[in-house]
Amino acid sequence: MRVVIAEDLALLRDGLIRLLEANDFEVAAAVEDGPSLLTALLDHRPDVAVVDVRLPPTFTDEGLQAAIEARKKVPGLPVLVLSQHVEQLYARELLSAGGSGVGYLLKDRVFDVGQFVDSVRRVAAGGTAMDPEVISQLLAIQDSAGPLANITAREREVLGEMAEGRSNSSIAARLFVTEKAVSKHINSIFTKLDLPPSPDDSRRVLAVLAYLSAEQHR
Repeated sequence: MRVVIAEDLALLRDGLIRLLEANDFEVAAAVEDGPSLLTALLDHRPDVAVVDVRLPPTFTDEGLQAAIEARKKVPGLPVLVLSQHVEQLYARELLSAGGSGVGYLLKDRVFDVGQFVDSVRRVAAGGTAMDPEVISQLLAIQDSAGPLANITAREREVLGEMAEGRSNSSIAARLFVTEKAVSKHINSIFTKLDLPPSPDDSRRVLAVLAYLSAEQHR
């Protein structure tokens, strides 16, 4: 599985290279700035990109913008974004770009090797890998208005688990309920959000997240 890495800190960049290569990834390129990232993504067209949001030259959103631009030219290009903090604007922008194979993790997650590698593979396969804290903040800003206000506390928990890319059986195990109960909650969520259920787990997660992102822009 081929990966492109974008990280301006040499120590972390080298660490990501070693970590991914040790887990059977081929690092096609490892760059340190936004323009180099866009070139690498278009030249190598990797199976997945692991991208820091803030890259030189301005350290604002070069990494994210390069990834979004690359996804426009290579539809469906899987991108896992890393960030030091939860930055809602960047998270919403990534999600609103559409398509499958997206992720947003805090850099702290990189130090949990198993979880991080699983997230990279999940995104490469077209799924999602959203940091729980990102999900929490995206949900929190929707509390006061819109259809999300009608979602129950339990449905909110299920929605958060869905957004992390978990299957119905995994959600049931984590919340100590039956799969039938999870299915009922999910159907209720889609009804309240006016989103049709889908048998594709990653697509249903993307649909929910895209909805939340669109609501924030109203």
